Amino acid sequence: MGRYRGPSCKICRRNGVKLFLKGAKCHTAKCEIEKRNFPPGHNGHNFTRKLSEYGRRLREKQKLRFFYGVTENSTRRYYILAAKQKGVTGYNLLTLFERRIDNVIYRSGLASSRKEARQLVRHTHFVLNRNGRERKVSIPSLLVQPQDQIIVKAKSLNLFKPRIEALAEKAIPNWINFNAKTATITIAQLPQREEIDVPVEEQLIVEFYAQ
Repeated sequence: MGRYRGPSCKICRRNGVKLFLKGAKCHTAKCEIEKRNFPPGHNGHNFTRKLSEYGRRLREKQKLRFFYGVTENSTRRYYILAAKQKGVTGYNLLTLFERRIDNVIYRSGLASSRKEARQLVRHTHFVLNRNGRERKVSIPSLLVQPQDQIIVKAKSLNLFKPRIEALAEKAIPNWINFNAKTATITIAQLPQREEIDVPVEEQLIVEFYAQ
């Protein structure tokens, strides 16, 4: 299954929760779910059907997919990897999504949405410093590790200057450090569950794939 390319606001309305797919618009009164918090379609405002147990698990999995903007195949791969790791599979799964470099750039405030962050990565505006070795990155799904540094390229600084200046007004997760002088993101540690604000019940996603 490929990446969804239809209207973003319909996804939030279908799932009944903000997934923050439109950047700054999601934080204003123009957000579609603020105006029409019911499923899309001619009879959406009269939709009362109760979800089955399978439907609830599917809904949670879809919310996770769309929240991070990944394909079904990628989501399944992340689940398989999370299940092989030690610890709680649901937490491992969310941590893998959070470690994507496009998500880290979004979380740092250098992009208004994950979609924009993916585009910035593909256009090679960043360099990854891992263990003292730098390399340019163009793959949004690259997973960062603690102590990794993501550096804005010198030739891209003019593009990011207004965003960096505005970061003083934005809250950055504690597991990410940002140095405005060097335009560098440092991964201080892996995020704790309470620091991951994705609106899903991860155990239902684990049950969806385990069934």
